[in-house]
Amino acid sequence: MFRSLGHLLLSGIFIAGGWNAFAKPGPRVNKVADAGIPEPEQAVKLNGAAMVIGGLLLGLGIAPKLASLLLIGTLIPTTAVGHAFWKEEEGATRQQQLTQFFKNLGLLGGLLIVLTEKD
Repeated sequence: MFRSLGHLLLSGIFIAGGWNAFAKPGPRVNKVADAGIPEPEQAVKLNGAAMVIGGLLLGLGIAPKLASLLLIGTLIPTTAVGHAFWKEEEGATRQQQLTQFFKNLGLLGGLLIVLTEKD
């Protein structure tokens, strides 16, 4: 029961954030373009769609290990490109990006736990 609840709670940020990236890529596109990723708007939308799908699978308990792998695959580039605190000057923006970076590391840790759970 706790495992299922944990999966459900972990999935929410991926579903909501992924949908937002898919529906409104906005300024994310510029960060992706600056990182040299081709077709940046499509990349943002694809990453967002993958987050929604992975989040739904995880939240519904359908292939949670596969869902975790998919979400890890979206989270690593999102964190490296979207929350590059080391590129920010000192100040509030740098601190905000650092907070988001560590939040994503925590999510990554949760996904690794799901990935290594015994059936």
